[in-house]
Amino acid sequence: MRLTLLAVMGACVLAVAGADLADARPAIGSGPQLGGITKRAQQFKELQVTEEDEIKLGASVSEKVRARYGVVQDKAVHRYVTLVGMLLVQKSTRPNLPFTFVVLDTDGVNAFAAPGGFIHITRGALGLLSSEAELAGVLAHEIEHVTEKHTIKAIQKGKMIQMGADETLSNPAVFSKLVDKTTELVMAGFGRNEELEADHLGVALSNTVGYAPAGLSDFLKRLSDRNKSATEKQGLFASHPEMQERLDKLATDITSQKLAAAATLAPRYKAAITYTAKPTTEITTVAAGTSGLAGGSAKAPEKTDEAKKEEPKKKGFGLGGLTSPGGSEKKQAEVTGSGASRGVDTERNAKGGSNPTLVVVQITPADLDAFRKQGSLK
Repeated sequence: MRLTLLAVMGACVLAVAGADLADARPAIGSGPQLGGITKRAQQFKELQVTEEDEIKLGASVSEKVRARYGVVQDKAVHRYVTLVGMLLVQKSTRPNLPFTFVVLDTDGVNAFAAPGGFIHITRGALGLLSSEAELAGVLAHEIEHVTEKHTIKAIQKGKMIQMGADETLSNPAVFSKLVDKTTELVMAGFGRNEELEADHLGVALSNTVGYAPAGLSDFLKRLSDRNKSATEKQGLFASHPEMQERLDKLATDITSQKLAAAATLAPRYKAAITYTAKPTTEITTVAAGTSGLAGGSAKAPEKTDEAKKEEPKKKGFGLGGLTSPGGSEKKQAEVTGSGASRGVDTERNAKGGSNPTLVVVQITPADLDAFRKQGSLK
């Protein structure tokens, strides 16, 4: 199998019907009622997303994310992150699915998983990590969002898109709307259940490869300390659930599943990654409404029903996204300093680089095997 930074993933089903008609049973003599049901069934249909559709969708979402933050143009960094990521992919539930690993050019600490296996992690996040085990913990969490199809299922559950009976994804307008909705969801973050599931599965995945399973917890604790003075939850893991709940469940998972892998590989990480995370008070940010991912709109991402129900409990850290999805940075309205203490999500609104070009690396099975053996991994 040829492993490369550019990647695709398999198919899934996205339900976009406007109403659930499966159990509709008209009473005898209820002709008008039956007619209304039939009419609605003709108006909307369930959308079948092929593997090709999902690849195209993820690529389009990734393009918007890269346009917002830019891409670090360092092949060695991308190669290292991809090697760690692909070790995890090989042990995942979709081992034959190539993934794309992208390092975003921003000081904000964040990560985003898009359909199609497009995993994004920021330069700032790499600077805050201290070992390969911690990197593996974060990447494994993002990989599980993809393998469990959390984005597609959320769109399906929330019926965020209605598709006419005679429409397909080959219709540019329909596909464009799907891309926008998917991008909003990716950047806004997932709900409590999805985050906990990605934690639960991700910590086991990293352990299976041989990485110390406490890597994710160690990073989350450092991230919590970094943002303890903020009035708004910041960047990576900034939505659901509560931090303490998350750490407690991770500790329980490690104990109950007897996860005992020991590799941390801090020296190898520090040799490959030399970034230093800036304090939030030193991060240059873009003013709200001046940048984003769906055409420059300042409209906030549409939340799923589950996320809306959980809003009162939003304290702590979960996977986060921008509050203002839109296109490339069209204005240079920026602020610096204590944005986090003033309620600004400095990590999410951090200024990005200007080059959105993907950095392509070619990883062969021999490369991956050598990298595994060098780290005494499985």
